[in-house]
Amino acid sequence: MEKANLTAVLYGINDLRLENTPIEEPNDDEALMEMACVGICGSDVHYLVNGRIGDFVVEKPMIIGHESSGVVVKVGKDVKNIKVGDRVAIEPGVPCRRCQFCKEGRYNLCKDIIFCATPPVHGSLRRYYKHAADFCFKLPDNVSNEEGAMMEPLSVGVHACKRANIGIGSNVLIMGAGPIGLVSLLVAKAMGASMIVITDLVEQRLNIAKELGANKTVLLKKDMKEEDTVKMIHEAFGCEPDKTIDASGAETCIRLAILATKSGGVAVLVGMGAPEIKIPLINALVREVDIRGVFRYVNAYSDALALIASGKVNVKPLITHNFTMEQTVDAFNAAKTPTSGAIKVMIHCK
Repeated sequence: MEKANLTAVLYGINDLRLENTPIEEPNDDEALMEMACVGICGSDVHYLVNGRIGDFVVEKPMIIGHESSGVVVKVGKDVKNIKVGDRVAIEPGVPCRRCQFCKEGRYNLCKDIIFCATPPVHGSLRRYYKHAADFCFKLPDNVSNEEGAMMEPLSVGVHACKRANIGIGSNVLIMGAGPIGLVSLLVAKAMGASMIVITDLVEQRLNIAKELGANKTVLLKKDMKEEDTVKMIHEAFGCEPDKTIDASGAETCIRLAILATKSGGVAVLVGMGAPEIKIPLINALVREVDIRGVFRYVNAYSDALALIASGKVNVKPLITHNFTMEQTVDAFNAAKTPTSGAIKVMIHCK
């Protein structure tokens, strides 16, 4: 095993450095992986550019990265689910497994969850990384390492669509055609939605959404009146959507998600924006529109893997840029520059 463990460390705002760190020894219930692929997430970029997300602040150097796959090179003595040589996708949040949330199967709400690259926890963008083995998912031969890393954002789409109860015949509105909006589109389609309309401010993103199977797209204009936008969305459907997923986090889109959803429908909020926003809550209340939050995902990795392995979902078109580990800084520059046209930037660690 080559001993150099090249690692991407975030020191502060726009200060990302590559350096060698020690290779950690796996505990009894952990596995050590030689990392294969790590995707760059919007949150990684956010930490790089702003140094914080809400209450999570980068106060000391932090290893970045959490969308990852790798090859098992060593396992602890209690590990049964994976073995040396297995290619795995790594679910980055490891809960305590003992609290009420964990026992009820809602471990994403565990107060003691340890989540990769959320301060002060280190992430996985390094040559060698150890992780709880029961949160590593063996990849079948027909699923690539790149697809393994894409299971993380795909799991957000799986959880969002489950929270919306999407099924056969659902009319689904998706606000925002970034990576999370697009994976939500793929999952909604696989779950049997009959009509999916996706909105964005950027034409190029909507073109990609069309290629991925959106029935219709709506180009939003910043200066448009709210009621006119709602009307435009309803015209695109020819009816009113009964499920809406907001993948933008923008106040205007969250308002539209509530206002455009059919009475008795569900608005699921995935995007994270300002901590406090103004929404038409009474409108939702009198029309019995359920507003549901989504925080990461729970029990979604095996579903995401099944969707990819069966061919029901193809995430490959979302990977627009590829870089080597040595080009990590360039990779982040591509991810944070709107004009690069990047959807998902993938770093190849080997």
